[in-house]
Amino acid sequence: MFIQTEATPNPATQKFLPGKVVMENGTAEFRSADEAEASPLAARLFDIPGVTGVYFGYDFISVSKDDAEWQHLKPAILGSIMEHFMSGKPVMGDASILSEDADAGDEFFDEGDESIVLTIKELLETRVRPAVAQDGGDITFRGFKDGKVYLNMKGSCAGCPSSTATLKHGVQNLLRHFVPEVQEVIAA
Repeated sequence: MFIQTEATPNPATQKFLPGKVVMENGTAEFRSADEAEASPLAARLFDIPGVTGVYFGYDFISVSKDDAEWQHLKPAILGSIMEHFMSGKPVMGDASILSEDADAGDEFFDEGDESIVLTIKELLETRVRPAVAQDGGDITFRGFKDGKVYLNMKGSCAGCPSSTATLKHGVQNLLRHFVPEVQEVIAA
């Protein structure tokens, strides 16, 4: 098994591509070892000293670290990912909840803004999320109120120094162009 690695715009996060589907549907993010109990792979990665976050996309795994050096962490991370996929165990345990499902219940917007929200979600799904996934992260809709779009930053996007620029110059400009009602984009 050959696992590719890619740097992300966030120096504290690396993207690992195992050459296999990681999450068939949805995504999953783990910010602590306690949360990682829902995933045998995430739990294994959190056993590595210095790992502070794990994010599963369709065909990649983003791993975030504290102040440890990548050259010390990468061999252990690569070994853990390889061992997991060779074992045949599932990526997620039975009690897992996909982040898509968790986010959907937390959305907020006025009923009169439903058509605006649908357009925003379509733009995020077709234009923003694929580009952000290439960098090992994700951006999901959280809410819309008074012209402000609230988005959740995940994976390598969470805590990334360039995420503010991505939101303000990229996502905000795109949404304002197609949806004049959008005045501002804010990380929730």
